[in-house]
Amino acid sequence: MNVDMFEQQGEQQRMQEAPLATRMRPTSLNTFVGQQHIIGPGRVLRKTIESGRIPSIILWGPPGCGKTTLAYIIAHTNGSHFSPVSAVSASVADLRRIIEEAKGRRQIHLQKTILFIDEIHRFNKTQQDAILPFVEDGTIVFIGATTENPSFEVTSPLLSRSRVLTLKPLAEDELQVIITRALKDNLRGIGELNAEIATEALIHLITLSNNDARVALNTLEIAAQSTPLEKGKRHITLPTIEDILQHRALPYDKSGDQHHDIISALHKSMRGSDPDASLYWLARMLEAGEDPLYIARRLVRFASEDVGLADSQALVIAMAAQQAVHFIGMPEGNLALAEATVYLATAPKSNSLYEAYSRAQKEVEQGTSESVPLHLRNPSTPLMKELGYGEGYKHAHDYPEHFVEQQNLPDSLQNRKYYTPSGLGYEKQVISRLKDWWHKKDKPEEEESETE
Repeated sequence: MNVDMFEQQGEQQRMQEAPLATRMRPTSLNTFVGQQHIIGPGRVLRKTIESGRIPSIILWGPPGCGKTTLAYIIAHTNGSHFSPVSAVSASVADLRRIIEEAKGRRQIHLQKTILFIDEIHRFNKTQQDAILPFVEDGTIVFIGATTENPSFEVTSPLLSRSRVLTLKPLAEDELQVIITRALKDNLRGIGELNAEIATEALIHLITLSNNDARVALNTLEIAAQSTPLEKGKRHITLPTIEDILQHRALPYDKSGDQHHDIISALHKSMRGSDPDASLYWLARMLEAGEDPLYIARRLVRFASEDVGLADSQALVIAMAAQQAVHFIGMPEGNLALAEATVYLATAPKSNSLYEAYSRAQKEVEQGTSESVPLHLRNPSTPLMKELGYGEGYKHAHDYPEHFVEQQNLPDSLQNRKYYTPSGLGYEKQVISRLKDWWHKKDKPEEEESETE
């Protein structure tokens, strides 16, 4: 009994000395913040956890979104023994020891063991294979946590025996709930410090935490401890948060005028072929905490709308930047966005595609639904062939240069023109090619002058 008492006192001491993020870790699904798409009321995982029939799981999500906490809750909810290890430091010998202990626990106490492996993507094939037989025979329930795509980092046999759950980054309102809870909690939080945080300091803390609850809470604790008590309160200010995070708060409102004004400035600077201004506005948004994928989407739109076929690589570069940001995250992804921004700013510009589609869209919205000419229809049945489907169609590959002149629009629209190349960049070649094919030497220039 004395040993138990000393162990309990030791555990209490460790919890008191642990960082705020560890102390504030929820112990039930009802107090867990976020990830309602997988553990909300009525969701399959929640029902599974509450029933006690836990499958092996891989939790895939960004840092600080609750992977470790969720694993703790799963073990606590169904009374399983929780054996956590970090893939950074654990060896095969450590895994074998845990498995032997799990066998004894299962035989003597009929208790399940949850083996939680943090950063499972750091385990090599041999280490992952070591636990596979025991996952399969039920000796252990495996829960892995990873920030990397498990399809690439987890072996196929282990992956096939596990259910992959994708966790989302914590939203700003969810982080605010977590921070407020820590400020008020006298037992596990910092309630006894009587700290309160200024609105602008709270916004900056949430923004610079990059959706990571661990960063937010541990920063909050340092701020509270370093803020002197004045009239019974510790008033955490913006300069204090800036000093701890070593990052100045920039004037930016992600849902207000700053958001719209600066993205407009970025778009217009790229359209104006000014790479320096474009980089400045890009940095203003990124350093203020704007969602990088939002910026990537705007770059993709710009590539089609303002560059188009004047440089056919523009869309490729913009999409590559989006994929890079998604793959490596921030802050490393900022250079991919910078590369795409400079490329788009220095590319030849053309809005001919935008104008062309707008004309075609207007035609469709205001006109009637014209029938497809018979020669363009596919005679997929004998009856269709009898009705003249496909009759008179000229197969382009049967002609020199793989081109033959024929009518491709309905009769009422046969002379309609939607696309007028700009004559810049790659579209110079488009104009030449269309002239050679259609023998309308002056048509593009005439149409262009009419629309100006």
